[in-house]
Amino acid sequence: MIHATAVVHPKAELDSDVEIGPYAIIGEHVKIGRGTKVGAHTVIDGWTTIGENNQIFHLASVGAVPQDLKYKGEETYLKIGDRNIIREFATLHLGTVTGNGETTVGSGNLFMAYSHVAHDCSIGNGVVMANAATLAGHVKVEDYAILGGLSAIHQFTRIGAHAMIGGGTLVGMDIPPYTITTGDRRDARLRGLNLVGLKRHKFSDEVIASLKKAYKILVLSDLKLKDALERIKNEVPSSPEVDHFTTFVETAQRGICR
Repeated sequence: MIHATAVVHPKAELDSDVEIGPYAIIGEHVKIGRGTKVGAHTVIDGWTTIGENNQIFHLASVGAVPQDLKYKGEETYLKIGDRNIIREFATLHLGTVTGNGETTVGSGNLFMAYSHVAHDCSIGNGVVMANAATLAGHVKVEDYAILGGLSAIHQFTRIGAHAMIGGGTLVGMDIPPYTITTGDRRDARLRGLNLVGLKRHKFSDEVIASLKKAYKILVLSDLKLKDALERIKNEVPSSPEVDHFTTFVETAQRGICR
C-alpha cells in the first residue's frame, strides 16, 4: 500500500501490508515491519529497522544522520520496536561509532510533535515525550518515564523508570526512578514521588510506602549520599522497586538530582 508519489528505494524491505503515504521517502537500508503506517512527506533513511504496528505521522524524520560533527557516514543504526507513535516533525537519529553505534527505541512509546531523540540514546517502553521534549546524545530513558513539553535532557544523563519531568525543565543530572522533577537547569530538583503514575500502574500500597520512605531518606534527610543509601538498605524493606531505586542512585555517573 504505497502511494504513487512516494519514493521507496528498491532495496528497502517493507512488509506487504505497510502503508506509505504521499511524497514519503524511504531509504535503501530501511526495514519496516507489518502493520506500520508512514505518513505523507515523512523521511525514513539510514540503517533503520522499524517493528510492527507503528504509526509515523506526516513530516517526521526517522533515521537521519546524527547532529555530531564527528560522524563521517559510518554504518550506524536506529532500531525501533512495535506500537510506537511518532508524531509530526519528530526526529530520531542514528547512533555513532564513538557511542554505542545505535539508537534504540522500545515499544509502546509516544513521541509528540517536534520531540527529538539524538544519537546513541536508549528509550525503554511506554515512554512519553511531549511536544518539543529533547534528548541530547547518549541519554537513557527507562520504562514509562514522562518528559514534559519543552524539557531538555543533557547528554549522558539517565531518566529513571516511571519518573516524570515537568514541562520546560532542563535536566543535567540523573533523575531517580519513580520521582517528579521540575525547575530550570540551576534549580531542577526532585519534588516527590510520581504517586499518580505509580497508582495508575498498579503499584501496591506496600511498595509505594517503601518508596516513600526511601525517597525521604535520600532527599530530605541531609545525609551524604553513601550514608543515605546505607540507611535505606538497613531500614526499608527490600523489593524489586526499592532495589532498582538504590541501584540506580549508586550507579549514577553524573550525580543525581536531589
